[in-house]
Amino acid sequence: MKGKAVQAPLAKNEEVIVDIVGLTHEGEGVGRADDFTLFIQGALPGERVRAKVLKVKKTYGYARMQELLVASPDRVEAPCPIYKQCGGCQLQHLSYEAQLAWKRQHVVDNLERIGKLRVAGAEGEGVKVHPTLGMSEPWRYRNKAAVPMGMAAAVTGGDGDGLVSPERLIGGFYARGSHRIIDMDECMIQHSSNDEIVARVKEIGRELGITAYNEETGRGLLRHVMTRVGFVSGEAMIVLITNGERIPQVERWIELIRAAVPSVKSIVQNVNTRDTNVIFGDKTRVLWGSEVIYDELDGIRFAISARSFYQVNPVQTVELYRRAFEYAALSGGERVIDAYCGIGTISLFLARAAGHVYGVEIVPEAIEDAKRNAELNGITNASFEAGPAEVVIPRWRKEGIVADVIVVDPPRKGCDEALLETILAMKPERVVYVSCNPSTLARDLRVLEDGGYRTVEVQPVDMFPHTVHVESVALLVRVNTDR
Repeated sequence: MKGKAVQAPLAKNEEVIVDIVGLTHEGEGVGRADDFTLFIQGALPGERVRAKVLKVKKTYGYARMQELLVASPDRVEAPCPIYKQCGGCQLQHLSYEAQLAWKRQHVVDNLERIGKLRVAGAEGEGVKVHPTLGMSEPWRYRNKAAVPMGMAAAVTGGDGDGLVSPERLIGGFYARGSHRIIDMDECMIQHSSNDEIVARVKEIGRELGITAYNEETGRGLLRHVMTRVGFVSGEAMIVLITNGERIPQVERWIELIRAAVPSVKSIVQNVNTRDTNVIFGDKTRVLWGSEVIYDELDGIRFAISARSFYQVNPVQTVELYRRAFEYAALSGGERVIDAYCGIGTISLFLARAAGHVYGVEIVPEAIEDAKRNAELNGITNASFEAGPAEVVIPRWRKEGIVADVIVVDPPRKGCDEALLETILAMKPERVVYVSCNPSTLARDLRVLEDGGYRTVEVQPVDMFPHTVHVESVALLVRVNTDR
């Protein structure tokens, strides 16, 4: 016999008055109505709203805000004209000061709830979580754009007598929670050069009759346009991600792009014919110009290829890496291991004050970039190897490489369990953990704490203003010398 279904206190399409008590990690307002939790896009803590219930589960539901009854003092008018449609930003309606405070609290909540760590309060005992490092100008900070392309009919004319023209090439970010493209010519968190390049590429594509990839049919050519721009160098790279190798009128396309975008140094094609949401395919070739563009961070020059991982906010990257450098506390003779080293950004920062830095990264192209970047800067005390960190570092240990400091900067999923075990076995004096995900950071800190380390402090850094994402760097020191 089946159990009796739990009856939710609210029904779909019901209108309710909701008090907002918090924000989810995705930026939705968390509200309470009749002791039932509702998630409401666009609502802020401290507000009271009238909302229409959209979906009801056993213990929670989703609702759409119909009317703002009591506004938060932290509410601001979002300056972006398509903010409410576009899914790229989540927090433009929250004042920047409040965003920084929320991001710190988000880190604290994860450290306490998942990591079971005691965060220092007024009494000063526990992990010190600093205020979030923000930007003086939190707009136009992204040096990279990956813009999905689509086709849409254009309406011409006015007064209700508009005529629908044949489909035309469009490009923009996805609407919230969907794969519907919001066509746009300006994004307020992108470097203006990226906006200009994407707009010109769309115009040229329309002129040449280029079609966009259709996810449902698998037909059409252009999937994404990716642009990179060097903040210091001003150099630009354009990557055309295509559904097939052949580009019609490719020479004409290159000629028109070069004429429209004088700063372009590299035009690259990446081929992705798979039915996937992953942007890049396996095959990349240079159509014109250089394989790389160059940029500079804190006096270190970097060569950046189409598939290089390079932080998208150079201003805040310098702040983040300077704090990592400070936490490493190098005096000139230490051996440092940089796990997940990418193109060597942190490694080269650290090499300026270390005895030797060993970098490991699973992506072979990134390691080639790292070697090239070390040579580019005349840095001879850094060496790099391609492979999984959890495989390479244990082998280094067997070969006698013992680290005084280990730095990790893993993807969102956090550190591999085998890597954490290796860190505990190698017993470095310090571990510097750079994280883009507070929940996996907290999980991994718990493992390291149980293995004989103490988390001293954590510095949140606002790498992605107006979004829910927050970067952090944590310092751990070894306290259990008996292990």
